[in-house]
Amino acid sequence: MQMHQIRYFFSLCGERSFTRAAGRSGVSQPSLTNAISALEEELGGALFHRRPLVTLTTLGHAVHPYLEQIAVNAERAREAAQALTHGRGPQSDIATSTHSAGPL
Repeated sequence: MQMHQIRYFFSLCGERSFTRAAGRSGVSQPSLTNAISALEEELGGALFHRRPLVTLTTLGHAVHPYLEQIAVNAERAREAAQALTHGRGPQSDIATSTHSAGPL
């Protein structure tokens, strides 16, 4: 699973059109379709009904909150990294939170 696939998933959820989701994501429609297809293959089934409208399947609804949490955590990690590299955040807070999460 790759972050761009998750971003495309949410773009498609919002746009309900592969063409519009691709435009919103700044990629070609075939690239977005291939990424969604690869994500579906990895997760074991269709995430979207394609016709008559693009809507989430039962599997799509089931994984939505988990993919959302991944996206939120990725954004938090990005913000923490930026805070550290730009000297805006206390290193001890970030070090404490990573140690409390347990070993990787």
